[in-house]
Amino acid sequence: MRFGIIGTNWITERFIQAAEETEQFTLTAIYTRTKEKGQDFAAKYHDVDVYTNLEEMVSSDKVDAVYIASPNSFHMEQAIICMSHGKHVLCEKPIGSNVFETKKMIEAAKANNVLLMEAMKSTLMPNFRVIKNNLYKLGRIRRYFASYCQYSSRYDAFLEGTVLNAFNPTFSNGALMDLGTYCLYPMVTLFGRPESIQATGIKLSSGVDGEGSIIMRYEDMDAIVMYSKISDSYLPAEIQGENGTLVIDKINQPYDVKIYYRDGTIEDLRQPQMQESMFYEAREFIELVQSGQKECSVNSHANSLVVAEIMEEARRQIGVEYPADLR
Repeated sequence: MRFGIIGTNWITERFIQAAEETEQFTLTAIYTRTKEKGQDFAAKYHDVDVYTNLEEMVSSDKVDAVYIASPNSFHMEQAIICMSHGKHVLCEKPIGSNVFETKKMIEAAKANNVLLMEAMKSTLMPNFRVIKNNLYKLGRIRRYFASYCQYSSRYDAFLEGTVLNAFNPTFSNGALMDLGTYCLYPMVTLFGRPESIQATGIKLSSGVDGEGSIIMRYEDMDAIVMYSKISDSYLPAEIQGENGTLVIDKINQPYDVKIYYRDGTIEDLRQPQMQESMFYEAREFIELVQSGQKECSVNSHANSLVVAEIMEEARRQIGVEYPADLR
């Protein structure tokens, strides 16, 4: 499958490396704002066209699909342009800045009969499938807990007075959008939409959140999510049931999965994952296109929309607003 790429950053390089492992991926085009930057990036690969006009790239008959890894605030506009030209879109998380943008992207995918999938890698990894398939062993589930707190090197620049993209509301960024979404998407995939949301967080001077916590209520359980770009945490994730607790080493890319039963026994459920973590999302996307499907059953439109709804409500409670919200 021939891919065009939007964005020339480290995550793009990781995606290309992972996608090449599927042996069904070919990079044919790159869109970037500056020709020189695009040419420098393209020089690492073979026979890649560089575009500074997105319409021109997606008009090319050498592009079947587009991977979008631009700043969050650009996702909707760029994705809709790609889809309106009949290109399938794999869009980095979070798929949109808010509910409005997410809905518009889904509508465009359906109108143009193309695949749109959010690039949430964790929910497509083998050990996430293991988690889902073994939940019944926990008995009645009472709590979901996930934490993703990772001090950002860009925060050092922020403290010195330089606001880089990661802490700039213009680009719909901040801790919730960057890291909190990794905690929320698996929760929604496993348990659906919560009945209530209570959020708190620390709002930085630039207007984005540096860290936060969300408590959510389901009918018979609660969910607690913590995230931060201004501090570190080393806590695993847990799904607590009345018969045992499922412990996950990293919610953003689960490798180690165990159940600790009430009788003291431990069941190791982990499956080998030899490929780079982004391999599985790339393979899923390519296989869906090849089979003619227009939606992923795991990273579904519905799941992406519910996550967007949770994050928008959490931001409202914390007081974080983006220019993209003022449409």
